[in-house]
Amino acid sequence: MKKRTKWVIIIAVLSIIAVLAIPEAYAYLTKRNYDSEAVTAQEIPDGYEVATLAGGCFWCMEPPFEKLKGVHSVISGYTGGETENPSYDEVSSGGTGHIESVQVYYDPDVISYEQILDVFWKQVNPTDDDGQFVDRGYQYTTAIFYHTPEQQEIAEQSKQDLQHSGRFQKELVTPIKEVGEFYKAEEYHQDYYKKNKLRYDFYRGNSGRDQYLEEKWGEDLEVNLPKK
Repeated sequence: MKKRTKWVIIIAVLSIIAVLAIPEAYAYLTKRNYDSEAVTAQEIPDGYEVATLAGGCFWCMEPPFEKLKGVHSVISGYTGGETENPSYDEVSSGGTGHIESVQVYYDPDVISYEQILDVFWKQVNPTDDDGQFVDRGYQYTTAIFYHTPEQQEIAEQSKQDLQHSGRFQKELVTPIKEVGEFYKAEEYHQDYYKKNKLRYDFYRGNSGRDQYLEEKWGEDLEVNLPKK
């Protein structure tokens, strides 16, 4: 067999394999990397409780909590909608009814739910019912999702106290809802501020979030809680 003919046969065989295998590999990889996954109770560390909070872009909601002593981890995801295993593109388009959220796994013997909420209020504009800062649309609105009646009571009292504090002249529109299915976002979103620091810093610096929070809270913006 001539060398040229041999290479033609090899290329033909590889082409056939590619045609058959690549679509399957693509489907597998996209399912693994671009579909969200429902978080189950078994994934929550023993002894930890969960706070589910929405504050606009979930990239910006991870850092304030992850640095706190008593917080095991913070998971970015989607909740509040009907679509199962929604993708980031689906949620960000506003077509699934979900909003970007985070779940904070915290040790109640070290940090309380009240303290978690104190941190939460200082990350958001609770008077905006059409998004957060540069991100517009329901999928970027704020919310507190309670897991127990006790969390509901604490959240409602926390919101009421903030409203009566005079800090905000407008009505606080952040809803307090019972939590539903929470879907962990695609892996590339988790700890985005660490994995893509330059992009994250550029986005956050131009989002208007920090400027608003500094103007609204001033010296009170820093939460006096132990750090890791």
